[in-house]
Amino acid sequence: MTQETGIRISQVRTVAIPVSDQDRALEFYGGTLGFVTVLDGTFGAGQRWIEVAPPGAATTVALVRAEEGRPAGVDTGIRFSTSDAASDHAELRARGVDTDEEVLRWPGVPPMFTLRDPDGNQLVVVELS
Repeated sequence: MTQETGIRISQVRTVAIPVSDQDRALEFYGGTLGFVTVLDGTFGAGQRWIEVAPPGAATTVALVRAEEGRPAGVDTGIRFSTSDAASDHAELRARGVDTDEEVLRWPGVPPMFTLRDPDGNQLVVVELS
């Protein structure tokens, strides 16, 4: 049941990942994972805002500069979806990406694996069911 609240939030726009080097992160997410750059701009005093996304995705990932209180190398809680976890896992391992040794398979749960970006940020890839 929906409740009228007057709030107009309708979707998740962007999730942020703290990175130590935005150029290196952009190369990994774009070059290795195949994401497209949606936005790459500057603001304030030398700040940079970068958003990437899987092709056609509505939600973007912001590659934000890590700083005190927002360190890189975290479990992001982000789950990406794929049509074939085993194939993506094999391809990413072939490209030298730090992933789980194997695709995790549990009864009643879709196949999935964790990968880590160059900063050690953890991301999970889950097969669509």
